[in-house]
Amino acid sequence: MKLVNIDYLPGYEIVEALGIVKGQTVQSKNIGKDIGAGFKTIVGGELASYTDMLKEARQIATKRMVDEAESLGADAIINIRYGSSSVMSGAAEIIAYGTAVKIK
Repeated sequence: MKLVNIDYLPGYEIVEALGIVKGQTVQSKNIGKDIGAGFKTIVGGELASYTDMLKEARQIATKRMVDEAESLGADAIINIRYGSSSVMSGAAEIIAYGTAVKIK
């Protein structure tokens, strides 16, 4: 499966657009990590546990998007985008979406 965030695939011809595909997840950290992150905001710096959480969430959302594209018989997903939103304190939604296509 080829994944790109542009609206074409260099060296390939798009023969059919199969539609929009998406994957999403909502992730949170445990209370201990939330408390640790709260203390970290006092002194500043990267909240590594949240960085890791969002990285994992993007991977899950991407896999779910790819699974949906594969179920449609797609060869690639073009114009991929990611979005995120805070669902509640300490929890974030990540969505990945793009256009599933057949290529030649």
